[in-house]
Amino acid sequence: MPDENFLSQVPAASALFLREDEVRRGIEFLFFAHASLWRAIDARLAEKELGRAHYRALYFIARQPGLTISDLLALLGITKQSLGRVVKELEAREYLTTRPGNRDRRQKELRLTDAGRAAETVIFGMLRDTMSRAYTHAGQQAVTGFWQVSEALVPARERRRIAMLGKDTG
Repeated sequence: MPDENFLSQVPAASALFLREDEVRRGIEFLFFAHASLWRAIDARLAEKELGRAHYRALYFIARQPGLTISDLLALLGITKQSLGRVVKELEAREYLTTRPGNRDRRQKELRLTDAGRAAETVIFGMLRDTMSRAYTHAGQQAVTGFWQVSEALVPARERRRIAMLGKDTG
């Protein structure tokens, strides 16, 4: 049962938390946690013949309906060509629609269809359950610390964009 109580196996950060070994431990946890989180949904993505990039697009469009192509490009940090392929595939599968922007007709706004919302909801549920288990094990203070460290890793110029996700911008 020691695997269930994994926090007892993770040493607390020392007062010398900026030492190389401590920084390496944090980077390694980020690598392995990221891989584990995606593995939690890979099988479901494969069943739906979707890749991780497809889901990331669905996720952010679900969080902010009407998101423009340029905003999604900035959030995902991928090339226009890569995003173009993802958007075309999701449109062909009737998971999203595009329409001219309300403020600028040259921009394309993205919205999920009912099928797109359903797919995103199922996959998000799996991620939510995985994160909830980890949050429960770690506790409120650790979650707050995790958010603070994660936020500090994001460049200051990007934090506002992240803070706006899920808020009505219309």
